[in-house]
Amino acid sequence: MLAYIVRRLLFIIPTLFGIMLVNFLIIQAAPGGPVEQLIAQLTGQATGATERFGGGMSGETGTQAQRAAGTTGDVQSQYRGAQGLDPEFIKRLEKLFGFDKPMHERFLHMVGNYLRFDFGQSYFRDRDVVQLVLDKLPVSISLGLWTTLIVYAVSVPLGIAKAVRDGTPFDIWTSAAIVVGYAIPGFLFAVLLIVLFAGGSFFSVFPLRGLVSDDWESLAWSGRIADYFWHIALPVFTLVIGGFATLTMLTKNSFLDEIGKQYVMTARAKGLDERGVLYGHVFRNAMLIVVAGFPSAFVGMLFTSALLTEVIFSLDGLGLLGFEAAIARDYPVMFGTLYVFTLLGLLTNLLGDLMYVAIDPRIDFESRES
Repeated sequence: MLAYIVRRLLFIIPTLFGIMLVNFLIIQAAPGGPVEQLIAQLTGQATGATERFGGGMSGETGTQAQRAAGTTGDVQSQYRGAQGLDPEFIKRLEKLFGFDKPMHERFLHMVGNYLRFDFGQSYFRDRDVVQLVLDKLPVSISLGLWTTLIVYAVSVPLGIAKAVRDGTPFDIWTSAAIVVGYAIPGFLFAVLLIVLFAGGSFFSVFPLRGLVSDDWESLAWSGRIADYFWHIALPVFTLVIGGFATLTMLTKNSFLDEIGKQYVMTARAKGLDERGVLYGHVFRNAMLIVVAGFPSAFVGMLFTSALLTEVIFSLDGLGLLGFEAAIARDYPVMFGTLYVFTLLGLLTNLLGDLMYVAIDPRIDFESRES
């Protein structure tokens, strides 16, 4: 098993390199890079999301922008909207953002830094990328962790109950309920919760902003815990309501598949009651795929599912950070978060395989590879 783990860890290196290379080429080819974003700010052409998320110029970038504001001249440039700006200033911008070097040099330099987990500074926030991610992480961990735990805590028992009662009215009505919940868009359900319970039109029970209250530091520990769950109740419920369908049906189908096998019939023939058959024989085999998928489910929920929820409930997490970075072409944030999330995803896949072996020692990936 150790040799299998070592091979998987070594395989992560070329996989991660390939993913970063493909995304680097795609993003570099896309129009509207950071230099163009800054030029749009200087010439007053930034509108909408670009103006909102790309306008936070700071540090050296902001100083040079102020100098350029009064510069005039009829120049030709590769950047749209750059007419009237000094060509020397545009060259300084390119050097500031690293675009004075060939593409392959920029990529290799980036990869070298990322191997040391040096992700640089945000172009427009004047903050270290690692610090930015750490600041946003509590929100995303809160949403991802509690959503995943609740979905598993509800979906697994519900899937087992549906498998045991397959074809009964209970099975039919619960299937209808989870399909309706899955079909309702998350943002629409979030708006409904705000209208009903957050002061929209009916009750004002839950807060609408932040992960904790402003006076959280002054509260006792019990008050802090209560305040924390009070703030995340509606966002987590919004994410949970659409997460039952897949896991519930996966659990049900897995149990149904195992219940029909020969060893179950043999156990019943030996006189075991249904509960003994279900939890003594079927449960371990049927739950293999469900439990082993938990790490991937958590990572997926943590990094990909909460953007609209964060926006609607005014929660500043990784989803919103990634969206703003993409809009502003903040390459250090984009590539830094992509690198971390991809690495976590690849390690999580390995962890899922190890959980398969822990749950069922009969599984031997090493012998299968050979």
